[in-house]
Amino acid sequence: MDTYARAVYAATQNFPKEEMFGVTSQLRRAALSVILNYIEGYARARNKVHKNFLEISYGSLQESKYLLDFSVKENYLTKENYSKIAKLADDIGAMLWGVLQKL
Repeated sequence: MDTYARAVYAATQNFPKEEMFGVTSQLRRAALSVILNYIEGYARARNKVHKNFLEISYGSLQESKYLLDFSVKENYLTKENYSKIAKLADDIGAMLWGVLQKL
């Protein structure tokens, strides 16, 4: 998840300046939210609370995946870079979904 957040930050370095407070900010916050909510949920002792944070993490992942797709369609992000980051997102999504199904 750390690799995903760092990849998103690196990919957004060259986004248009006019998107600094739009897509760039929203995508970065969503990517960070994935790992931050995972960590916070893991720190909780109760399964229902833990599950809630994991669901938020999963939702943030889906949000960031849409923003990545939007960014490639707007030509802010290359298809090659998109593919690499999307693969990370898919792997994280599978892991989160697996953990959620066990709780």
